[in-house]
Parts: sequence; structure tokens; C-alpha cells
Amino acid sequence: MSLWQRLTGSDTREQVHLRARLARLFPISSWLPYYNRHLLGEDLVAAVIVTLMVIPQALAYAILAGLPPITGLYASMLPLIAYTIFGTSRTLAVGPMAIVSLMTAAALSPLYASGTPSYSEAATTLAMLSGLILALMGLLKLGFFANFLSHPVVSGLLTASGVLIAASQFASLIGVGGGGFTLIDQLGHLITHLAQINWPTLLLGASALLFLLLMRRAGPLLRRVGLNAGAATFLVRLGPVMAVAITTTLSWALDLPEHGVRVVGEIPEHLPPLSLPSFDPALLRELLLPAFLISVVGFIESVSLAQMLAARRRERISPDQELVGLGTANLAAAITSGMPVTGSLSRTVINFDAGARTPAAGSFAALGVGLVILFLTSLIAYLPIATLAASIIVSALTLVDLPGLKRTWRYSRSDFAAMLMTIVLTFIEGVEAGVMAGVGVSLALYLYRTSRPHTAEVGRLPGTEHFRNIQRHDAEVDDEIALLRIDESLYFANARYLEDTVYGLLADRPNLKHMVLICSAVNLIDASALESLEAINARLKDSAIELHLAEVKGPVMDRLRKSDLLDHLGGEVYLSTYAAWTDLRHRLENAKLSQETPPAPADA
Repeated sequence: MSLWQRLTGSDTREQVHLRARLARLFPISSWLPYYNRHLLGEDLVAAVIVTLMVIPQALAYAILAGLPPITGLYASMLPLIAYTIFGTSRTLAVGPMAIVSLMTAAALSPLYASGTPSYSEAATTLAMLSGLILALMGLLKLGFFANFLSHPVVSGLLTASGVLIAASQFASLIGVGGGGFTLIDQLGHLITHLAQINWPTLLLGASALLFLLLMRRAGPLLRRVGLNAGAATFLVRLGPVMAVAITTTLSWALDLPEHGVRVVGEIPEHLPPLSLPSFDPALLRELLLPAFLISVVGFIESVSLAQMLAARRRERISPDQELVGLGTANLAAAITSGMPVTGSLSRTVINFDAGARTPAAGSFAALGVGLVILFLTSLIAYLPIATLAASIIVSALTLVDLPGLKRTWRYSRSDFAAMLMTIVLTFIEGVEAGVMAGVGVSLALYLYRTSRPHTAEVGRLPGTEHFRNIQRHDAEVDDEIALLRIDESLYFANARYLEDTVYGLLADRPNLKHMVLICSAVNLIDASALESLEAINARLKDSAIELHLAEVKGPVMDRLRKSDLLDHLGGEVYLSTYAAWTDLRHRLENAKLSQETPPAPADA
């Protein structure tokens, strides 16, 4: 029996298992057998629209990375096909992205001169390393790594990167060469070159920038003149394409290159040539950290966007498989003279809104880019660099989240401090420093918060089986019973803090006879925390106080049974706090009665 027959035959247990395994390795197998004419039509329409968006963006992002414009088009072909096979998102559009392009330029500029063959070879090497890192993380199921960057830190990184990217393009907007990858360097470069402004370039670039900004706000006006919402949105998103068409025509008609206006120039009319990245050990060492940071930033942005759009259609993605999908996309870019790629925010949203139903839309878009390279590149030779700079500025400014700064400030000052630190370091030292600072600050905040777990002494709400914080509610308490709720898992960073909390409670309660630790929020007790519990138990025994546990979760109890704690525990393990409360109150009352009742006289 053939593999296809085994897959499409009756649903035996073996066939179901085989299909599930194949879908995990090659997600394309989960939808390709059900592909039909209806899905093909919707994917083709989305691909045409995305192709129109890809051309100016890919050219612009390649220039932002310090690479020849054609590199952006090369990176928008085979990587999309690779993601179609290995990716799980049905709408994610993979290709060059602003932040990744900026990080690429920051990594390569200290090593080689921009535009040289060595620079381009290093770009493919960076893509290879990024692809290997992402694929390896996927195979090791390290998709959870994205959780190490908190949302405020990611928002701060995007905001700072948006400002950096926009600032880096103002030099091209006024006709002078760009310089620097920090905000201070970029502003200094602009100031020192103000006397060299090329006025035709400035006029053209400023006009394109104003046009693009107006087009972003033209939706309500277009609807008022009679266009439906879909048509108005489509025209708004065609703004960059319209700007490219208009300025390219003007550049050709007025022969603007003769007046000092920089243009894209001739683009090779052939498909991406196969390339071999460098395996020079010194270069690999230099690029390993930048490749890792590019991988992390690209993955976080891609998976967040993919999850958000998948939820709208009640679909699911696999973060671990997304790592593999993005990894193979970067490896495909590395062997086709490309550059590092990831999920593009703007193109993905356009792909989603245009009605793409499967990842095949990306492959069709790659085919469209190939047709443009073969037959239409001569039409964009006169495309002004200033137009691409204006397009990048408008796109980058969408990353700036000023309302997010205000919300974070109001809600959490510590999160705002992490956000602000990320922004400042990105401005001063660049995106790589911002990413590393973001990871470090996120981990530091996590350790700080969990090292001081919230605990509350609780009491019984009268007439109920519910227990609440006695500082917030008028709850029933007993001087001889302390009910301490622990609202965090217990591990090495907070084990000593728990001891201090318990001992502080003992000092305030001289009549205490029973201590109950309520573990309803405890999902883990590591070896350090176990030693602290054993020390607490021993200390309480020395003080003639019994230690009890309540509401211990099953997995935690399974681990405690492997230790000696339960054998030496001074008290009991209760299923609920109410059970502990009623049992201990009953025991205390019986003890008091036995003390108050005199013993019966002995028979004469």
C-alpha cells in the first residue's frame, strides 16, 4: 500500500497517527489535500495585492540594511515557499522587515563596507545563522523563550526601533548619505550634513512623505465620497504603490538623476542566483550574537502577530513549529542571495484582510515577485531612494506606541521603568543593546516579583466556607490558628522570604498553636523551597506549634511524597482550608473542655 493510500484510506489508528505525525513535520499536509478552486481564487487575489505591497517594501528594507535593492526581492521569493511548507500560520507574510533590516545593518556595517560583495556574503551568512538558530530552537521546542520578553519591554523596543528607523531615513529624504545606528549618531550626522541638502531630493521626498501620511488618513474621506469600506481600505493601502508610480514617472520625465536625485538604478533581470554563505570561523563568531538577537526579535513579532490573526478565525498555530518555519525561510534566503527575514506586520495584515485562506498565498506572491524581477525591473530603475525612505518612515512610525507608554505608566511603574530603560538603551546603544536590556530587565523583574511572593493571613467569612484576607474583609479569626495563603510557586528565589514571613507571624502571635499554609496558588516547590519548609516545620515543632498544609495540588503532592517532609510534618495535610479550620477549631475546643472538666473521683 502506498503512503498516499495509507494517508487517505480508512481512519485506522495507524493512519491517524501517521497523518498527525506528518502534519507536525510538514504542516502543509494538513491543508493541501483539501485545497480546492474556491481557496485557490481567494489566495490568488490576496497574492496579487501583497505582491504590489512587497515590491516597494522589499526594495526599501534592503536599502535600509545596506544591501543592493534587488536583495529585498530575492528575500521575498524562496523564503515564502519554504514557510508555506513548514509554517503553521495561514496568513503570515514572511520577508524583509524594518527592525530586522536595521539590526542587519548594525551587525554588518562594522565588518564590511555597505554594498560590497563581502557585505552581501555576510548578509547571507547572517540569514544562515539565524535560520539554524530558529530551526534548532524549534526542534528543541523552545517556543516558550518568547515569554522572556514582557509585553511592555517588547512595546518599548518597537517604539524605540520605530523612531530609530525613521530617523535613519531622514538623511535619504534630504539627499545626503545616512550614518549611525543610534539616535545620537543619526541626529549628529544630519546636523553636520545640513549644508549638503539636495533640494530636488528634499522636495520629492517631502512630497512623497506628505502624500503617504495623507493616504493613511484618507479612508473616512473616501467613504464619504461614496466608496464602500473595502474599496476605501484597498486604495489607502495602495498608497505606497501609487507614490512609487508617481515619483518614478516624475524622475524619468524630468531626468532627476541629473539633478543629484539618487535612484534605485538598474536591477538584474534574473531570478535569485544560488549563493553559499561564508563559513569563516571569525565571521561566524562575530555574527552569532546578532543572529541570535535577530532570531528572537523576529520570532516574537511573528508569533505574536500570527497568534492574534489565527484567533480571529478560530485557527491555531504552533510556536515551536513557527520556529522551524521561520528557520527554514531564513535558510532559503541564505542560499538565494537574500537577507534575514521574518513575519512582516504590514504585509501580514494586508494578506489577512485581502482574504488569504492558506499559506499558498505566500507562494503565489513569491511567484509574482519573480515575474516582476524578470519583466518589470526596468520600470523601477528611476525609482527615487527618497520615495523609499518616505515609505519606510511612514511604516516605522506605526511601531511607535505612545498610548502604550501612558497606559503602562498608569498601571505599573516597574513595568514602565523596564519599558523606559529599553527605549533609552536602544536610542543610545542600538537595537541589539535594547534587546539584551529588555531580556535582562524582564528576567530581573520576574525574579524580584516572585522573590517576594504575596502572602495573606486569611479568616473565615461568617456563615460561609470562604476565606479572605483579614486586611480587606471582616473575617473570623482565632488567636491559636494562623491561616497563611501563599500566592506564588515556591522556589530558590523566594524560599527564605517565606521563612521570614512565617517567623514574623510567629512573633506577632504568642498564643499560636497551629499554622496552616494554604497552597492553592502553589504550582511548584523546588528543592530549595522544600528545605525551607522542613526548616519551618522543625522550628514550629520546637515552639510546640503544629504545621499543616491545605489545598496542595496533585502534581505538588506527588513530589512531596518523594521527600521526607510529609513523614516528619508536625500536623496534617487537608483537602480544603475549611476542612482545616473546622478540624483544628474542634480539636482546640475539645482540648479546652478536657482542661476545664475535672476528672471523675475514683471508686472507693
